[in-house]
Amino acid sequence: MPEPLAITRLLNALFAGPVDSILGLVGVHPAHPERPINDAFALELLIAAVLLAFFVVVRVTLSVEKPAPAQQMAEMIHEFIGGQADSIIGHGYGRFQSFVTVIFLFIISCNLIGLIPGVNSPTELESVTLALALATFIYYNFYGFRFNGFLGYMKQFAGPVWWLAWLLFPIELISHFARIMSLSVRLYANMFAGGLVTLVFFSLIPIGIPIIFMALHLGVALIQAYIFMLLTMIYVSQAVAHDH
Repeated sequence: MPEPLAITRLLNALFAGPVDSILGLVGVHPAHPERPINDAFALELLIAAVLLAFFVVVRVTLSVEKPAPAQQMAEMIHEFIGGQADSIIGHGYGRFQSFVTVIFLFIISCNLIGLIPGVNSPTELESVTLALALATFIYYNFYGFRFNGFLGYMKQFAGPVWWLAWLLFPIELISHFARIMSLSVRLYANMFAGGLVTLVFFSLIPIGIPIIFMALHLGVALIQAYIFMLLTMIYVSQAVAHDH
């Protein structure tokens, strides 16, 4: 079994007991009770803490006259994602921008942390990408029901032609649930393959050549985070659309 990361060992030393108790309440019993926290979860917690600290720093140092570097970076991210959301979601995109921004920053951070030698991206685990896909699925469906009401949202699944509703409704229902697998598998497969190729070439030729594959891995990490964000926006825009 690979040696856990230092942060994983620290978290297990501090919280193994409480985590085992919580897992026991839901009927989950870790194979190694002394280390129920794995590297992926530890890295996710680290990334979440870093992002939270970044947002706090931006809020504390907020200034109109002299924006700090953190604020300038936050404004660039806000404008970039806001522009994408405006073109895809349209009017009222602002209420969805926070979720999309957090999803994008979290995924891109999880992807990029795998560029550190000896560290695997959390998004190389199917359970992590599945959780992100489920969160997105629940989010856009929640707003679909909220904006259109139960019957109004269900009408979207039935299609515009009433006499084909019996055929289109199950097809649309299946396609919506398939989005979970599509979002999850696309991100997982690309990140896993990229990490594996980089690891193989690091093992064979540790100098020079792996830099090329690290650059490719960087490109994949950025593109996959961007695609996940765009698909989230598209699903939200479709869910909140009103029939006229």
